[in-house]
Amino acid sequence: MSYRFLDIATTASVRAVREDMGSAQVWERFEGDRAPDSLTQHETDFITARDHFYMASVSQSGWPYVQHRGGPRGFLTVLDAATLAFADYRGNRQYISVGNMRANARVALILMDYANRTRLKIFATVELLPVDAESDLAGRVLPQDYRARTERIVLLHVVAFDWNCPQHITQRFTEDEIIETMRDVNERLVGLEDENARLRGELALTRSGVANP
Repeated sequence: MSYRFLDIATTASVRAVREDMGSAQVWERFEGDRAPDSLTQHETDFITARDHFYMASVSQSGWPYVQHRGGPRGFLTVLDAATLAFADYRGNRQYISVGNMRANARVALILMDYANRTRLKIFATVELLPVDAESDLAGRVLPQDYRARTERIVLLHVVAFDWNCPQHITQRFTEDEIIETMRDVNERLVGLEDENARLRGELALTRSGVANP
């Protein structure tokens, strides 16, 4: 069974390194667990829960360029099983990624979930679209109540994707994740404080009754 992500990533030089490092036979026998590279509900749930990702493009001089993209959770929208889109906000106006994508439409994305030590890699081709606030696409992609100027919509046609192992991913938590994790603890602490106050009151009444029969 073809595993398209590895089919794309494995070049002659990659095969040569595998030979040098003794892993060639392992990957020659590797069989993927899916035929089409269509996003399933698992990938969709993961993507829509992210508030950032890293995107690599390639310049006309051959240099790779990696840039961080961020926004409100879910700003990277899953349109269908093979298409993603996001609102591209105004930044420092260097336009390196945009320039690269105009010349070479191929990009690679890495989406990280540091809390659960999980990452998803995606190969895609891009379309740079103008912002038409009245279009159905804008209605699905442009975030509500997010104070940033959208300069374009980036449409991503997924070519292949792959999940990575958690090795070497340092576990980190956002402020919102910490608040959510501590919510049960805080509720328990409030309950214990209320219980402690009640018991102190009952003890004080008991002592008062003993002192004044």
